[in-house]
Amino acid sequence: MRTLALLGACALFGFAVRALAEPAPVIPDVPAAFKPAQREGYFFVGGRYETVDGKELATGQMFVQFHAPAKVAQPYPVLLVHGTAQTGVNFLGTPDGRRGWVDHFVERGFAVYVVDQVGRGRSGDNPEVYGPYARLAPSDLESIFTGQERFELFPQAKLHTQWPGGPGVKGNAAFDQFYLSQVPYIANGRKSEELVNPALITLLEKIGPSVVLTHSQAGVFGWAVSDQRPDLVKAHVAVEPNGPTFFDIKFKGGSDWYERVGETRARPYGITRVPLHFEPPVNSPADLTVVQADQPVRPDQIRCWLQAEPARQLPNLAKVPAVIVTGEASFRATMDDCTSAFLAQAGAKPDRLALAEHGIHGNGHMMMLEANNGAVADAIIDWIVAKTR
Repeated sequence: MRTLALLGACALFGFAVRALAEPAPVIPDVPAAFKPAQREGYFFVGGRYETVDGKELATGQMFVQFHAPAKVAQPYPVLLVHGTAQTGVNFLGTPDGRRGWVDHFVERGFAVYVVDQVGRGRSGDNPEVYGPYARLAPSDLESIFTGQERFELFPQAKLHTQWPGGPGVKGNAAFDQFYLSQVPYIANGRKSEELVNPALITLLEKIGPSVVLTHSQAGVFGWAVSDQRPDLVKAHVAVEPNGPTFFDIKFKGGSDWYERVGETRARPYGITRVPLHFEPPVNSPADLTVVQADQPVRPDQIRCWLQAEPARQLPNLAKVPAVIVTGEASFRATMDDCTSAFLAQAGAKPDRLALAEHGIHGNGHMMMLEANNGAVADAIIDWIVAKTR
């Protein structure tokens, strides 16, 4: 059994940026306080000095790396936010040495910002302030993320074909490189949301209205930030967002291939742990009555947990164009339709980009690293261009 609770747990300091020899980018005339003159560089947002056990520390800071083409042709930059146990490295390249999504977006004319979550990677860990940390074992990644065809814990697993060099298990050079990139992460999911959401808003206030692309765990940040600042999120691309709605599940394989984990709601507000702006207002998670559907949306999916009717609405999320992107062979293919159904029920009505329906087959959860990552990036970029123009 593999528990998705593990997977969902499924600018004070500035430094000089590195200027390249190429011409400076031409930034479109859109509202933004920060217009970098360099093609590539980095900075930090957020952060404050705090005294902990008699030691003065910096807390709450988030690392941001930026890239831009010689001429920025798209009206809004793209902000890339990684998931559990990952860092922004996911978007910079692939474990077998090919171009990453940053290159694909820059090639299509976007300025791109890549973060490491607060408390993670280049943002710096800090268990004294952020609490306990956790790690993923190789088996967690092999069985769900990269080598699922070997384990078949969920129905779509057998369709996985896109991990470089075959199934992503120990001994596969691309898997070994991928596992070496994994880092400890804050074990408390709500704590992560309370830290990352304000840092992302600070970043958006710095760079101006943007497209926010989230992967996996980061989906909770994307929904919350879109809800809090729909004026700054021009579109939200939720690549296999954290889920399913309300509860965690575990995969078991066989005919009865999943079960709910406990009675406690893992995401009390359906798609987040932090409050959202519902109408009528929600004073506490208890105000949301949850029911489970009698049947799945499609075969080989879980039965969704949704609001009881009449469903409270999410008017701020309804203002932000969104798309949920799902790989054919990912464990999220069992549940992403539930996230879509929850949002549609609340009036948000996101688009769906099921890759197999667009001729892109065999992808797992780490599609930005897989053999056809360029085709996936192009499909996402095409959606962004259509929505932002």
